[in-house]
Amino acid sequence: MRAMKATITDVAKIAGVSMKTVSRVLNNEPNVAAKTREKVLAVAADLRYSPNLAAKGLASSKSYLVALVYDNPSPYYIAKIQSGAIDACRKFGYHLVPEPLQLPDVGDEESQAETVRHLLHRLPVDGVILTPPLSDSPGVIKALETMKIPFVLIAPSGRENGINAVKMDDIQAAREMTEFLIAQGHTSIGFIKGHPEHSATALRYEGFRDAMANARLTVHSHEVIQGDFSFRSGVNAAEALLADKSSHPSAIFASNDDMAAGVVSVASRLGILVPDELSVCGFDDTPLAKILFPQLTTVQQPIYEMGFHAVKTLVDPTQKSKPAETRNLDFKLVVRDSALIQSR
Repeated sequence: MRAMKATITDVAKIAGVSMKTVSRVLNNEPNVAAKTREKVLAVAADLRYSPNLAAKGLASSKSYLVALVYDNPSPYYIAKIQSGAIDACRKFGYHLVPEPLQLPDVGDEESQAETVRHLLHRLPVDGVILTPPLSDSPGVIKALETMKIPFVLIAPSGRENGINAVKMDDIQAAREMTEFLIAQGHTSIGFIKGHPEHSATALRYEGFRDAMANARLTVHSHEVIQGDFSFRSGVNAAEALLADKSSHPSAIFASNDDMAAGVVSVASRLGILVPDELSVCGFDDTPLAKILFPQLTTVQQPIYEMGFHAVKTLVDPTQKSKPAETRNLDFKLVVRDSALIQSR
């Protein structure tokens, strides 16, 4: 016979507090003594008690759902954002609802707004997280503001007053990666741009160009290829950059790890040794970077942390009284075997 499921009454009785106190602790509300909070959480864990989200929703008019709305060709990037967001939701008693969304053409703000309105009219959520390129869509942002749904932008191109956002410095990260390649003796560096509709694409290219200009190195137009952040676009770009085996760049900096993986794949097929004959760098430090052979030198973008902090901004009661802000998270270069460290 299965044991009866513990109730909030059981937790309150054993912890020696009121049911209201238990509710405040489990909802992460402020103004509860640390000792009391620890005791309630310990009792709840011991009893394996978890509140029923549907019942909580009826009692508070909340759904305890957060939507992650995305239109991004990199599955690894989205998976990492989602992982951080899920962990934060679990910590604060919410559930994450991933919603892929393909927007109409850029510039058609009303159609973009209508697409989002249609989605969220049938999906009651307490907050929304927008990833690139949706985080730069005026139509989507306007729709959420009109519907009065709290939202957080991940990696928008600028700093918007009165809007919560989480991002990193793409320009500086790309600049430092390019400087690293130059310090290894590379003077001919190919660059693969990301999706033209993503703000990070222009920012990372700007950082690359800055570093090349500071080193008085020429950026050749035929060594800059447009990609779209997908593995296939990395393959296509690499085929163009490596077509002439006698005069190809000595290094290729791809704007994300998926495209860098495409470069490594093409180099292997053409018999070009990485890193001996070609250094390859990516951006993001997704799990793919460690799966590749050789492992990928890349920029470790705080993707997981951005997902986590986006949810925390939306649902943590201690954050609600704070003014909206853009939070900048740190990045770092991760040097692995795909970029040869030696003088050339």
